[in-house]
This record gives sequence, structure tokens and C-alpha cells, in this order.
Amino acid sequence: MQLTPTQARVLGALIEKEITTPEYYPLSLNALVNACNQKNNRDPVTALDEAEVRQALHGLETERLAGPVRGDTRVPKYEHRVQEVFNFTRGEIAVMDVLLLRGPQTPGELRGRTERMYKFDELSDVQSVLQRLIAREPEPLVKVLPRQPGTKEARYAHLLCGDVEAFVAAPSSSRYAEPPPYSYTSPATSLSTEDTEDLKERMAQLEAEVAILTRELGELRQDLARLAKLID
Repeated sequence: MQLTPTQARVLGALIEKEITTPEYYPLSLNALVNACNQKNNRDPVTALDEAEVRQALHGLETERLAGPVRGDTRVPKYEHRVQEVFNFTRGEIAVMDVLLLRGPQTPGELRGRTERMYKFDELSDVQSVLQRLIAREPEPLVKVLPRQPGTKEARYAHLLCGDVEAFVAAPSSSRYAEPPPYSYTSPATSLSTEDTEDLKERMAQLEAEVAILTRELGELRQDLARLAKLID
């Protein structure tokens, strides 16, 4: 089994939507295209069209990993069949999905980015999942990449698109580069667009929480002032 980058993106999008928005799953072709091309939680961001996604679905169906929903539906919808092939645990499928959608990741990044799909209590739990995926028979599904100079943690990559020799910093692009080898185009020395958006969201959340705490503190001071007048 060796998927193309487009097939990996389509498969990852199907897995993600089943877990995070089950009420909208399985997906129509249009919804799947949008899921593949969304700007958050994707690296790189793509601009796939319906023809490319449909072609990827045909390839995934050949590998028994995805296909149209069985039975009569008014609008054709598509589902993944990863569990029928790999029988993943919930933690394993969450880790594999992030690797499919965002390329090589450190264990710390995986722990944070899988939280919407599965919550790992400890970093060691992520590492245990990675080791199981590395030790899978008959072939490993994940490998650890050589640590980059100046970094503390090694990255891990999935092997569904073939072997990965290293974490490659390719020029920023809205489209996938075709293998060989499978090229992950996440910037190595700067924050990706998705990471920047995540930071902005966190900052906005923190600012909102600070505003709430400030208001509550002001109300508490007013209550204490009124209480002090009553005591006097």
C-alpha cells in the first residue's frame, strides 16, 4: 500500500470528520472537498478540486480504505473503512489522522493536536501509541525521523505514502508535491499558518478570560465596599 498525498489528505479528512462532526458524516463530495481544503488543522493547505478528490477516492476504494456509502442515498456520500483494514484503537487512529493531515509531528504536537479526537492524559501515552504503530505487523505504519539540529524532540511520520527519510522543508505551496519521495511542506524554522491561527485563537480566548476575571474582581470589590459600609 502506498497512497498519494491527495489520497492521504482525503482519507485524513474522512477520519477527522467522522470523529469530530459525526452528525455530518458520511460526507458528500462537495463537503469532502471543503474538508480537504480547510485552512485550519491542515499542513499544507490545499486547493483540490472535485475531480482530484474523486480520483483519490477511487484509489482509496481500490485499497479498501474508503468508498461510497453502501445503500441508496439521494446524494452520494463517502466514508472511510480504516477500521476494517487496520483495527486501530481510538488513540492510534487519532495519531494516524493528525499525521495524515499535518505531516511529521513531535509527540508533544501530537498530544495537543489529537485532543479534539482523543485525549491523552500523559505524553508517555502518545509515545506508547507511536511505538505500537512502529511495531505493527506485517509492516510498520509510523517511523521516527532523524532529529533536526537545534531541536529537542524527534518527529514521527506515517508510512502510508511510502518511506520518509527526513522532515523536508519545502517551499510554501497551496498544492501537494507529488512523490517520490513524499514531501511534507511544513516550514521547519517558522510557525505554519495553522500554528499562527492557533496562537491567535488562544490569545483571543485568554483576553476574553482576563476580561471576565477583571469584571468579576470589580464586582467583588464593590460587594466588599458595600459590606464594609454595613459593618460601619
